Amino acid sequence: MPDIIEAIIEGSYVDPETGDALGVPTQRVVIEKDLTGQASNLVGSVGMSGKLAVVCDRNTYAAMGERIWKELSGRGESQLLDFGDSPHADEETATRLIAETSQCDGLVAVGSGTINDLCKYASAEQGKPYAVFATAPSMNGYTSVNAAITVNGLKKTLSAKGAVGVFMDAKVIARSPERLIMSGFGDSICRSTAQTDWYLSHRLFGTEYRSVPYDILKEEETILFGNAEGIRHRDSNSIMSLCRVLTLSGFGMTICGGSAPASQGEHMISHFMDMIPPAGWLGAYHGEQIAVTTISSAAIQGAILNGDVPEMRASKTTRANVDDTFGAELGALCWAEYEPKRITSENVDEINSRLQATWTDLQRELSTIYVDASSIRKSLSDAGAPTTPDDLGLTNDYYDKATVFGRTIRNRFSFLDIACDRAGPGILEIARS
Repeated sequence: MPDIIEAIIEGSYVDPETGDALGVPTQRVVIEKDLTGQASNLVGSVGMSGKLAVVCDRNTYAAMGERIWKELSGRGESQLLDFGDSPHADEETATRLIAETSQCDGLVAVGSGTINDLCKYASAEQGKPYAVFATAPSMNGYTSVNAAITVNGLKKTLSAKGAVGVFMDAKVIARSPERLIMSGFGDSICRSTAQTDWYLSHRLFGTEYRSVPYDILKEEETILFGNAEGIRHRDSNSIMSLCRVLTLSGFGMTICGGSAPASQGEHMISHFMDMIPPAGWLGAYHGEQIAVTTISSAAIQGAILNGDVPEMRASKTTRANVDDTFGAELGALCWAEYEPKRITSENVDEINSRLQATWTDLQRELSTIYVDASSIRKSLSDAGAPTTPDDLGLTNDYYDKATVFGRTIRNRFSFLDIACDRAGPGILEIARS
């Protein structure tokens, strides 16, 4: 049986639901224990030529960028772009990257989340190819076609260009900071909460849902979570398994044309932290936040799924509440996302009727998808990842606010919406249970 990553790239993997072969823009994924000396051949193997921009920051230059630059500097009139310490994946930085690569034929990202998002967005805006040499297994965006870019203070998921080549050197990745490795594990563990939320929306409102992003993950996910301690010890096989899970998760988003398969309620809480951080907070990596918010989302989902059919009420969240929380400018953007899914006095009876009609079936169907919060917490603990708001340096009061208002950031109906607007125990009584 062919390797599933290769099968997807080759177009020979058939979606069981549709009978169609899947397709992705990535031409090659290489995950090996050592890629030293192979950069030029790897980039050439995906058709990149001419003047290339090697893009990194100060940390990724030290980790791998210097090596990649030396190996590629003889190709055409290539240039090195070092974005210094801690660049941000925001509109201003992306605009700068576009300007500085306007005379290049392609971009080569050397880094992880921020550098990768900036390069995939800049390459899409210019219609140029890009490849990425991963320096950490910190997130699942290497093979996706969307970029997390902050625009006017609002964290947005924007359409971007898929990498033509994704190259992962396990030796380099295993040497990445422990927190980045834990971040990748945290980002990978939200599969169950994202799938549960996405399926809920599909059953209640007929929104799109596809099982294939999860089908392609099953085998590798079982291997990864069954040996979570190997992540803590930087075992090379465990690191490579993590890289494969992150690659396949990215493919799942690409196949579905957006982040919905891997980003639901747990990501909304995390986005709040990015947008409205508490004063003096040192911050956390994306996947560290997702580790903690996934536990909360699973606790919320479990408490609701194990009970009687929820009785919904019209939302008490008002435009004034949102403006007070985010400020007038961001509040307007969040309200535009939240209002289309808001439960009102006009639609609450219809939503309750749908819940009554589907609840028993929904409980049964989600029982094969949902993973309980205690199991998720154990896997994260075994890997050494954070599990509580305190582990992130956050107070419970702040985290409560993120849990309540995170749902207003995206127009994606989730169990957060049910927990906030149902009659009975409120969301904060179960989110940290």
